Amino acid sequence: MVSNRGLCFLIADGEHARFVAADADNVLRTVRSFDSASAHLASHDLGSDRPGRDYESATTGSHGVAPRHDPHQLEKTKFAHFVAGEAGVVAGEGGFDRLVLVAPAHCLNDIEAALDARTAAMVTGRLAKDLVKTPDHELSPHLREWVGAPRRAV
Repeated sequence: MVSNRGLCFLIADGEHARFVAADADNVLRTVRSFDSASAHLASHDLGSDRPGRDYESATTGSHGVAPRHDPHQLEKTKFAHFVAGEAGVVAGEGGFDRLVLVAPAHCLNDIEAALDARTAAMVTGRLAKDLVKTPDHELSPHLREWVGAPRRAV
């Protein structure tokens, strides 16, 4: 049987993240979690919520100019970098030897790209799935590839 000692799951999306580890009986438990401080802010709180205006050279009319970046998407990318940094901190503290990243595909790519070299070398699996709101006791079927079924104490 494969030992789950040192195995950790980083389950995240653009707003929430948590580290989940299996105990001796293969029961998954959240060991650390955090949320984005700016996830639920309105666009005007993140930056300008109205597009700038530009004047037409041939007439006196003006029209809106689309922003180059969506402020909410920029915040999600910043949060992915924060999550990757936290993974590096936990790895540095000896919190895991192996890491499985679980997140929606766009977020998964952002987190993986932002990992430092040492933490990236510890990544042993990826799952492109949003399991952030899945309770600990319902994670096992989704993560069975890496963790066996929970065992009950007799």
